[in-house]
Amino acid sequence: MTKHQYDSVWDAIEDSPAEAANMKMRSELMIAIQETVKNWNSIQSKSAERLDVTQPRLNDLMRGRIDKFSLDALMNLAIKAGLSVRVNIRPAGREKKDMAVV
Repeated sequence: MTKHQYDSVWDAIEDSPAEAANMKMRSELMIAIQETVKNWNSIQSKSAERLDVTQPRLNDLMRGRIDKFSLDALMNLAIKAGLSVRVNIRPAGREKKDMAVV
């Protein structure tokens, strides 16, 4: 059995570099939104209202059900959560993260 080393779990489990990049961006956005919502110290129904989603939809987000969220949906939620999202475009192979959430 040959051992492979990957930069991220997404590189290991996704079929293509494009799919891996999409999942990396989605996971970073999801984590940033989760942290923001937790810092609101509010009940889930109020946080859902603030994000203009249903409470079950927010529950999916908070439980990390990444398969239920597109990159577009997460971008919209990040903006509603008061986050500024910036995508850094650069040649492949550099060490920096693909996305910064400020």
